[in-house]
Amino acid sequence: MFAQIKRFLELEAAGGIVLALAAIVAMIVANSPLNDLYHAFIHAPVVVQIGQFAIAKDAHHWINDGLMAIFFFLVGLELKREALVGELSDIKQILMPALAAVGGMIAPALIYVLFNYDNPAQLAGWATPAATDIAFALGVLSLLGSRVPNALKVFLASIAIFDDLGAIIIIALFYTSDLSLASLGVAAVCFPFLFLLNKMNVVRLTPYLLIGVVLWAALLKSGVHATLAGVLLAFFIPLRNKKDPEHSPLEELEHDLHTTVAFGILPLFAFANAGISFAGTGIDTLLHPVPIGIAAGLFIGKQIGVMAAVLFCLKLGLANLPKGTNLKQIYGVSLLCGIGFTMSLFISGLAFLEVPTDFDPRLGIILGSIVSGIAGYVVLRGSIDNADHPTLAKDNHEGFIPDAKS
Repeated sequence: MFAQIKRFLELEAAGGIVLALAAIVAMIVANSPLNDLYHAFIHAPVVVQIGQFAIAKDAHHWINDGLMAIFFFLVGLELKREALVGELSDIKQILMPALAAVGGMIAPALIYVLFNYDNPAQLAGWATPAATDIAFALGVLSLLGSRVPNALKVFLASIAIFDDLGAIIIIALFYTSDLSLASLGVAAVCFPFLFLLNKMNVVRLTPYLLIGVVLWAALLKSGVHATLAGVLLAFFIPLRNKKDPEHSPLEELEHDLHTTVAFGILPLFAFANAGISFAGTGIDTLLHPVPIGIAAGLFIGKQIGVMAAVLFCLKLGLANLPKGTNLKQIYGVSLLCGIGFTMSLFISGLAFLEVPTDFDPRLGIILGSIVSGIAGYVVLRGSIDNADHPTLAKDNHEGFIPDAKS
């Protein structure tokens, strides 16, 4: 189990570096003579048609609605595995990261609302700073090397997993367009077949994936965001083969998808969505209530929400700190939770279907994520260096907050 978690964390960290490079390349290209070519690529029309059924989208929508469904499928697989046999299967272990994730979503949203409460159109972006990018956050954490307690990595990963679950619920509840009952009916028909496949212990993945494609197309036409099909499909993938308990279709599929998602889909998503042109960008654009509200939500809101939940758990004796960690390290993690790149870009794309002319929400996402990442690295670097000395580590813990039992 430990080896699986270690491999997962290492892959996510490496993926974060590739993700950052893709975003940087997108911004360079968007501010170079290649800008027209960049926009021609992301807006290139792509049509898939079978008989009278056709899906006509540009490349940008195929990436966001199609390829990102695979990302959400992987998230769903991870959620199911962690809930059944992983770190999230023990209520004592999941309580603190679960509450930290909830606090880390509520506080950033409230801060964003404070900046934009008087403009209904801008309020649509309230959920943008509520998400944490696990790949980027673990990538920053990996820069500190092997001295980082593994329990701290697991704590950060657990918060991010609950964070992803919260983001999925938000997308389903708040970011849907006019619903098509006929398409929803087609989607509903898929679930009994998926249920029967699971109950009959069908371990071949092809039937699940074929029904999953139908489910995705139905949700795409229904008005419910199509990426949710990935999460729903993942919940039906069998964890174990009853005839061969050593064989796990879910874990094997999860392992196979990680490389494709981390080094293919997410960098492509970043490249297609982070191409911000800085032409005509001034201080007024940066200080617009939307980007500044997003940046403040990520940097200030995340640390407030996460730490408030942690201190709440400690004061009431509901949970203990992860083994081998102290509160300064947890605070550093709360800062890293302010890195909201991938999911924040995704939600902002739903909230603002077209980038408005007077502001760009992506500026706030990038600014808030960069400041959070740097601050988290600095705090963790200092806390881990001090933790090498038992006396200093003890002083750090006791000086940060009174003992929960006092």
